[in-house]
Amino acid sequence: MVMGATDGLYLRSAGIPTYGLQGIFIERDDFRAHGQDERLGINEFYEGDAFLYELVKSLAQPPR
Repeated sequence: MVMGATDGLYLRSAGIPTYGLQGIFIERDDFRAHGQDERLGINEFYEGDAFLYELVKSLAQPPR
């Protein structure tokens, strides 16, 4: 959950470094969360999907 809550509190309490990253990038002035016209563009969805996939893939590789 991006804006409202996170499980990071529990992970940090267990000593696991935790960072927040949304991975979906929208125009600053086009924030529509929880409105009557809440939406995410198709391009933003697929760009966010590709970004998070590449991020997880790079973090899952063993250290060099």
